[in-house]
Formats: sequence, structure tokens, C-alpha cells
Amino acid sequence: MDLRQFSQHTEYSWQIDPHGEMCVPAVIYGSEQLVRDMDQKVGEQLTNVAMLPGIVHAAYAMPDAHWGYGFPIGGVAAFDPRQGGVVSAGGVGFDISCGVRNLYTDLTVDEILPVQRALADMLFHTIPAGVGSTGAIHLDAAAMGAMLEGGARWAVEQGYGSSDDLAHTEERGCMAGARPEFVSERARKRQRSEMGTLGSGNHYLEIQRITEIFDDVVARAFRLKKDDIIVSIHCGSRGLGHQIGAEFLKKMVVAASRHGIQLPDRELACAPIDSPLGQEYLGAMRAAINCALANRQIITHLVRQVFAEILPQARLTLFYDVSHNTCKEELHEVDGRKRRLFVHRKGATRAFGPGHPDIPGAFRDTGQPVLIGGTMGTASYVLVGAGQSLQRSFGSACHGAGRSMSRHAAKRQWRGKTVVAELENRGVLIRSPSWRGVAEEAPGAYKDVSEVVDAADQAGLARKVARLEPLICIKG
Repeated sequence: MDLRQFSQHTEYSWQIDPHGEMCVPAVIYGSEQLVRDMDQKVGEQLTNVAMLPGIVHAAYAMPDAHWGYGFPIGGVAAFDPRQGGVVSAGGVGFDISCGVRNLYTDLTVDEILPVQRALADMLFHTIPAGVGSTGAIHLDAAAMGAMLEGGARWAVEQGYGSSDDLAHTEERGCMAGARPEFVSERARKRQRSEMGTLGSGNHYLEIQRITEIFDDVVARAFRLKKDDIIVSIHCGSRGLGHQIGAEFLKKMVVAASRHGIQLPDRELACAPIDSPLGQEYLGAMRAAINCALANRQIITHLVRQVFAEILPQARLTLFYDVSHNTCKEELHEVDGRKRRLFVHRKGATRAFGPGHPDIPGAFRDTGQPVLIGGTMGTASYVLVGAGQSLQRSFGSACHGAGRSMSRHAAKRQWRGKTVVAELENRGVLIRSPSWRGVAEEAPGAYKDVSEVVDAADQAGLARKVARLEPLICIKG
């Protein structure tokens, strides 16, 4: 990206000042190299977001930002309904509530290595993964409605886990305000047999080893120790979320002109928050958040079953579950007063600091865990929310490494079999139904996740706590 369009405010903060139709600045967090390596479209898209009605303070991009649909992936923007603020399906994304869930195991690496191959095989055969993957659960109309209303709470009521899991999940496992009646029959049909499945793309199930601790005090509070084993689940709302996004984007394109909204890009299709269409989308989106929470809860149950058979001494308890494709109604202090805002986070993780009332009680003193997923074969990280992130990014941080090349380009450069063999030589076992999918997700197709995390830390968005490296990766 051409840095001449920016004014540099700090070593890790870059700003495009308002000009033309921009209502607020566009701010990118990252090192000079990360920002320079971003596609020019990131700056263009963020500038367009800054033109939307009712946007507050600034349009933000996280250090892992890359080109997306409408909003850049890694984009954050908050809107005030009292100032004509809008909600945008493109500002949430198609995989609504895609997120990361980490589980403790009370195991060490020495207990995993003797059964590593058997564990990889059984996890792969138990948790369906890949494009169009379906599971053993089939929801009828009544169960579908209950799931969309209840989220992970519904899953626990069905026997997939315990109430202890809910205490360590954002929104306590159930997003309030879900309106299943606004979820189309086509979206429901796509999800009917997809509960408890990983899907494809960058979604994964990993067995990870903690290799480094950066903050001893927070790590102790988080119960993280070097050489301990963590299970990480990364997936979202599958076909249902994608269908909701596609349907409402079409409706919002038509509605924008009806409400007098001049779209700088059709992909930024939106509707006023307080309009009937805006409320319908929010209700359907919240139902999709519940779908994703239920999906990760069911996968957790399946993982526990596998560990019970191979490593019965394991105790898989939930560390935390965070989402990173959402729009949430939150109270934020802006210009000295509290305002009710609708915060879009597309490929960005909520990162509230110590004392925030929306943090589960177990993490109130430290700040919430921020779970940063790497790509296949690379490190992941645990961070903790920083107090200053509320002022700097509406309490948001990065969510992963971020792609550095398209999937098409990755397929031209790598072969799936070769990637799997190279990673196995490094001690990482990959299991996937698709060689093409492995090639598309090759580690080299992504930014350096450590550089991204360092930038988030240095920018004051979240602080590093622990580094995790994979031993097993189940990949769609």
C-alpha cells in the first residue's frame, strides 16, 4: 500500500485524514512493513467505510487486515442509530460469528506424543470437515428454531456439555435479541445437517502445545503453562450464516437508495439501524451468532468423546470462546459521554480490558482472553484485552494472521500433498479431506502471525500472554 496517503501518528498507527465524502478518519494499526504490504484495496475500502452515515470516531483496520467484501477483513466501525447510523451485512461478513474456542486438557506434550497419530485419525473421523460436510445431527423445524434462539445454551440442554462451558463463552453462550423468524427457509435448510461440523477454508481443529509465556501473571490467571496442551476450535455458522449474509446484502442494496444513502461501493450495502430492514438483519444475524455458538459447543462435545477414548485422564474444560464476525450493541464513551453504538467487527476480536462489565467474572480482573488463530502449521496466540483498546479501537484487536495472497494464487504455488509432508517432517500432523484445500491454506499464503500479534501488542490493542504451536491440525 502507498504510505504517502497516510499521516503516521505513532509507530503502529496510520491515518487517512477525512477528505471528500469521508465523515471520519480511516485508521490502520500495524508496523510500517505490515501496512506497506497490505493490498491498496484495504485503504480504499476503509476510506469507503468512513463515508457511511452515522459512523463514530473512525473506521479502523487491524494489523491482519486484507481485502474483503465491502469492509476489509480486519475492519472495525461503530455506528450511532441516533445519528442515522447503519448496519451493513458486508461489515459483518458471510461467516457470521466465526470464532475461536480454546479448551484446557490438563495434559502435557509428553502424554500426547505417544498417541499423536491415533488421536489425529480419530478426531478426523469424528468431526466432519470440508465443503458441504454434514454430521450425525439433523434438526427438524422445532429444533432448528430452538437452536437459533438458544445457541450454546440449547446445545448444553441437549447434553452437549455443561453449564460451566457457558460461563466461559461470550454472551454466556446465547446472543440476546435473536429473531429466528427472520432466518429464511433456505438458510435453515442449509444448516439442517451441518451442526457439529468444521466446514472449509481457514477453519480448523488443532491440538496445540504452549511453547512460550510472555506475561507470567496473566498466564497464571488464565491457567496456561509451558508444554501444556490446548485444543483450539475455529469455525462459525456454516451455510446458515452465509445464506443470511447473501440474502440481506441483496435487500440492503435496494433499501439504501430508498433511505437516501449514497453507497460509495455497492458491497457496502446497508440499512439504517432503526429501520425495519435493519432490525430484521440484526435479528437474523444474532440467530446466526447462536448457530455458531451451538456449533462450537457440539464440536467440543465430540472432541471430549475422542479424548475420553484415547486419553481418559484428560479433563477438557473450556478456557474461552470468542467470535470475530459480528455486529454488537455496546455502550462506549465518546467525547466524554456514554453512547449506544453498534460495533461491526469483521475479522476482528473483541478485546475488552480489566473491569469491563461484559467480561465473564473469571476474567474481570485481567481483561478478556483474546484468541488469535494462526494458519495451518503456524503458531497461534493468547492475548489479553488492554484497557486503552476501548479508546483506540472500540475494544477490538486482530483475529489471526490475515491472508497475504488469494486462494487461487496459493493453489498455483503449492501442492497439498507436499505441504502435508513438509509439516509432518516438522512434527505437525495434518488431516484433511481435500488436497486443494490444504494448498489454499498453505502457511506461506498468510502474513507472519507473530508480526501481526507483535503489532497488536505494540499498538496497545491487546497484550501477549502465550504462544501455542500445533501438533495436530484437522483442516477442512
